[in-house]
Amino acid sequence: MDEQLQLPARAYSYVVQSRLVKRAVQGPFREAVDALRESTGERIPLRSAQAILVDASADFAAFYEHRARPPARSGPILVAAIDCKGIPMVRTEPAPRVVRRGKGEKANKKKMATVAAVYTMEPRVRTPQDVVGSLFDGEPAPARKGPQDKRVWASLLAGKDAFVKDMVAEVNRRDPRKRKVRVVVADGERALQLRMAKALPGAVLVLDLLHVLEKVWSAAYVFHPEGSPEAQAFARERALRILEGGVGQVVKGLRQMATKHGLRGPRRKTLLAAAGYLYRNRSRMQYHQYLARGLPIASGSVEGACKNLVKDRMERSGMRWSPAMAEAMLKMRAVYLSGHLDGYWDYHVAQEQRRLHRQGAWRPIRGRAKE
Repeated sequence: MDEQLQLPARAYSYVVQSRLVKRAVQGPFREAVDALRESTGERIPLRSAQAILVDASADFAAFYEHRARPPARSGPILVAAIDCKGIPMVRTEPAPRVVRRGKGEKANKKKMATVAAVYTMEPRVRTPQDVVGSLFDGEPAPARKGPQDKRVWASLLAGKDAFVKDMVAEVNRRDPRKRKVRVVVADGERALQLRMAKALPGAVLVLDLLHVLEKVWSAAYVFHPEGSPEAQAFARERALRILEGGVGQVVKGLRQMATKHGLRGPRRKTLLAAAGYLYRNRSRMQYHQYLARGLPIASGSVEGACKNLVKDRMERSGMRWSPAMAEAMLKMRAVYLSGHLDGYWDYHVAQEQRRLHRQGAWRPIRGRAKE
């Protein structure tokens, strides 16, 4: 009878569970439980609600592995962006009493989750002047088509090698014949750069321009006050040179300025650190070529995923997460933000029914039952 009625393993119907999960990925569990009680009259304990979310995430990997291939008429550029984002974790032992925290010490203990975004897009050709005008002069960017069939996801427990493997599988699923221009946008973390270069040979590796600008601004503040017109002019000039393909000239100029101005201590360290970052990543900073080909030069998609997927839900005031609960929330919120929640829930229900009622588990009773 359970099999015929497709009853779930838990005491709550699949409809109730789906409503709870959707509410939980949008806001705190307590608010989700209260909203469900108001709409249905069902009272679900907080711990049961959390367990339902963990159960619901069980088929995440299988769903995306067997999901239908995206339309073949998507844009000719296939973008994979990757980044990391910290999640505040539950302490396994009482926190020591600290009278005053030192420089750089945080009140919350965080663990880094790896975040990815994969999508296709149409070429967007621009000039270095267009980019600088948009970033520094507030000039409106021309209208463009947004990302196509964008998928975002994250993992706290999967190692970087396993996560990159999943990312490559998503890229190959979208472009099995390798006809699209593959682009990988990432920050300056060396470990991720090496993994992505090895996993996707032939892909165009692009250093996120926003991370480059952070180093340019830090160099500007060595010589000029923050927020001053002089600092903006300094950063604008060097950003334009970098976008025009002159990263080597910028690195040489910064190093010469450190010597010419006789910098010492933290100011010299900051300036040389910025120059070193640009020099190490110069092979992934051919922005004049990327712009001419219409390729992306910034990881706005994955930066937005870090905010929408992780920060907006998991870094609210007072929130702390266990590893298992954080992983389940990341999976289900990724499904929700990617617009796949309805399809995923149907798949999850079907998979759970197969686990509960595997073929041959029940046999019809033959003859009269013995008393």
